Amino acid sequence: MNNEKALLLRELLNAFGPSGNEENISMLIEDNIKAYVDNLYRDVMGNLIAYKKGIGKKIMISAHMDEIGLIITHIDQEGYLRFSNIGGVSADLIQGQRVVFKNGIIGVIFSESLDKDEKVSMGNLFIDIGVNNKEDAAKIVSIGDVGTLYGPLVINNHRGFSKAMDNRIGCYILIEVLKRINKYKNELYFVFTVQEELGKRGAQISTYSINPDMGIVVDVTKTGDTPKGKTMAISLGKGPGIKVFDSSIITHPKVKELLTTVAEESNIPYQLEVLEEGGTDAGAIYLTRGGIPTGVLSIPTRYIHSSGEMVDLNDVENAIRLLLKVLEEEII
Repeated sequence: MNNEKALLLRELLNAFGPSGNEENISMLIEDNIKAYVDNLYRDVMGNLIAYKKGIGKKIMISAHMDEIGLIITHIDQEGYLRFSNIGGVSADLIQGQRVVFKNGIIGVIFSESLDKDEKVSMGNLFIDIGVNNKEDAAKIVSIGDVGTLYGPLVINNHRGFSKAMDNRIGCYILIEVLKRINKYKNELYFVFTVQEELGKRGAQISTYSINPDMGIVVDVTKTGDTPKGKTMAISLGKGPGIKVFDSSIITHPKVKELLTTVAEESNIPYQLEVLEEGGTDAGAIYLTRGGIPTGVLSIPTRYIHSSGEMVDLNDVENAIRLLLKVLEEEII
């Protein structure tokens, strides 16, 4: 990854954008794609929709902008912040992690002292922002303020780890495809959705409005390549995953065949993905209106929903290559 691409990825990952607060990431994406599209607009929900003129079928390519987050529910007399989750936040993963708020304030997440058999839960976690009392805390943080995990990008040996890879890496892939694509026939709608982490809300609204003939989602997926990890035939560095099944969708055979056939004809490595737990925006897209044939291109990712989500940048580049080849096809 050259310096320009690394800078773009770093900006996307650092941008503040928990579910319902995607404005910053949306504006950053807009700045990077507006020169490459025929039309660009936002719908009522805040989905960013980029359109490229074509003939024939309407193809929707989607990646969600939002990341998991925390929302402040109470401030103790001593100035400690109590919070709830926005999306799939695990109490076990966030203890000892840092959190950053929209105004730049950073705190650390820790737990009350627990009894021997008591498990860590959201109810016994708090955020320490380094103040002495409730009055000082209230000057810089309010009830309802939201934060995200703090984890700047690090790249080691073609592997990058950071907070918010889920799903800024999907946004990065769509941006790169928009920059590189030059021959295509179908109408293309690149949709950067909101509130996926809260139940695929943005995808449902944007799909209903666009009414595409086919949907392709780019998102992350779990791996089975860590010590004593749950068995799963997905590893870092072996190519993007082509989804077969998850808890929200059985991939439409037409889309699965398109993705696999193009990958094989183009000598692009790929893996078949069966995800036993979890889902993506595809679960909302394929159930819209009378049904939309939908598939998913998945980026293998370790440690999902932590501050150190890890991807292999070779998988990312191969996902870009595959998506470009697929969109060059005349889909009928």
